[in-house]
Amino acid sequence: MDAVAKAVATQLANIEKRTGRSISELSTLVRASGLTKFGEMREFAKTSLGMGHGDANALVKAMESAPAEAAPDDIYVGAKAHMKPIHELLLAEIGKFGPFEVAAKKGYVSLRRKKQFAMIGPATNTRFEVGLNLKGVAGGGRLEEMPPKGMCSHKVKLTGVAEVDGELLGWIREAFEQAG
Repeated sequence: MDAVAKAVATQLANIEKRTGRSISELSTLVRASGLTKFGEMREFAKTSLGMGHGDANALVKAMESAPAEAAPDDIYVGAKAHMKPIHELLLAEIGKFGPFEVAAKKGYVSLRRKKQFAMIGPATNTRFEVGLNLKGVAGGGRLEEMPPKGMCSHKVKLTGVAEVDGELLGWIREAFEQAG
C-alpha cells in the first residue's frame, strides 16, 4: 500500500472511531439525503452528521469509489420508480436511531444490526412494504402479523411518504432495538 492509500485508510478508520458508525453506514445516510453533487453531499455530511470539512470530503471521495447499497436502481425502475422517496425517507429516519447495515437484495433491502430487524421495498407497482421482526408485539390496524417462521414477524403496507409517520417509526425503532 502506497503512502497516500495508507493515509486515506487511516483517515477513514479515524472517521469511524469518531462517529461510531462505519463508512458504509455514513454513506447510506448521505445517499438517503437524495443529494448527488459532491459539494452538496460534503455539506450534508458537515451539517447533518457533524463532520469537519476534511472528514466530510474524505467520506464523499470514498463514496465515489464504492457502489451504492441504499437504493439499488434495479428495484426502483418503471412503474415502481415513484416509491424511491419512501425508501429514502425510511433510511434517513432509521439512520437517526444509530448504526445499522444495509444489504441490497434482488427486490428489497435488508436492514440489520446483530440480526435483521427490517426489510423494505416495493411489493407491487402500487404498494411498498416494511417487514419487521418484532417479538412480543401483537398485530393490529396497519401492523399485520405474518405466519410463524417467515422472514419477518410483521409487515406494514405503504402507498406514499405521508404514511412514514410516528407510529411506523415507533415499530421500526422497537425492532431496531430488539436486533441489537
